[in-house]
Amino acid sequence: QEPVVESGGGLVQAGGSLRLSCTASRTYFDHNVAAMGWYRQAPGNERQWLGSISRGGTPNYADSLKGRFAISRDNDEATVFLQMNNLKSEDSAVYYCYLRNIQGQMYWGQGAQVTVSS
Repeated sequence: QEPVVESGGGLVQAGGSLRLSCTASRTYFDHNVAAMGWYRQAPGNERQWLGSISRGGTPNYADSLKGRFAISRDNDEATVFLQMNNLKSEDSAVYYCYLRNIQGQMYWGQGAQVTVSS
């Protein structure tokens, strides 16, 4: 089983909303997780950190995204969500979730394409 698996993504109009999901295997989620979060990468750009949620449930966000993006967690489903609102064309990118364990190792999702049409 993969440590983390993403779902969601797709095409949305500017101003719309989209939610991405990232489900971790229970072994990683219950025993070893320090934080889960999200990055994105647009063509020609560096990977940009968006935010994360700690083992204790505290979210942190990149300053540029506060107010539009929100990260939450469902412990029963071992899933973290990225809710994206008021999407803009510049939000188009491949979105990656990650799980960081207490040893500092990173595990990545397969990536989800988000395309915002103007």
